[in-house]
Amino acid sequence: MLRVLTYNVRRCLGADGRLAPERIAAVIAACRPDVVALQELDVGRARSGGVDQAEAIAAHLGMRSHFHPAMQVMEELYGDAILTPLPSRLVRAAALPGREGLEPRGALWATVTAGDIEVQVVTTHFGLDRHERRAQAAALLGPDFLGAPACRDPVVLLGDFNALPGSGVHRRLAARLPDAEGVRRAWARPTFPARLPLLRIDHVFVSRGIAVRSVRTLGGKLARVASDHLPLVVDLDLAPAAARSGAATRTLSPREEPA
Repeated sequence: MLRVLTYNVRRCLGADGRLAPERIAAVIAACRPDVVALQELDVGRARSGGVDQAEAIAAHLGMRSHFHPAMQVMEELYGDAILTPLPSRLVRAAALPGREGLEPRGALWATVTAGDIEVQVVTTHFGLDRHERRAQAAALLGPDFLGAPACRDPVVLLGDFNALPGSGVHRRLAARLPDAEGVRRAWARPTFPARLPLLRIDHVFVSRGIAVRSVRTLGGKLARVASDHLPLVVDLDLAPAAARSGAATRTLSPREEPA
């Protein structure tokens, strides 16, 4: 089994106004994931005390970090990361199309070796404008990322897509990699805003050879204050579905852990 988690951490700024990478790490550690995708990390930024948040969280978790700055101003960086304790290698990190005046966006792709299986893991954080999201989805599906010959199954795509289940962008991505939970069930586990979740804009998409064992949001008091998103946690069986009896059946866990 491989447990993956995607989490928009809002530069580790909690609802109480406190910057606390260690609190984000504690939320993540509670579910013991194998692969972590994080969005909205500050690295060397004055507003966050100059901390390398990707490395700080990785150190708390005993993981290695692959970071990509979607935005850079002088020495200050802001972007996304993949963390894992498993053997891993960064394949590509690049900017995604955007619109002038809007926050830059990017994506990164790493290989993660689980047992004797090499998994292609891609994470991103799409924009707020629907036109730029369409362009970003097209780029992600193109030859630099999911369309690359080396991006062969098994593949996991996860992150903050700022797109609701069933939206055009969601449908386009799901045509290449199905949503781990399916469109209908995805509404049952909202991830934003953390204190009173109403919307599902964080998603995990997986290649068809992966069996999904469970999907859940990570709730509880700590998670509700640590960021403005809740983490989304998915347990995966990487064995080819065709080789498993009854692998087409998906078992879903309860909606959310109690607060």
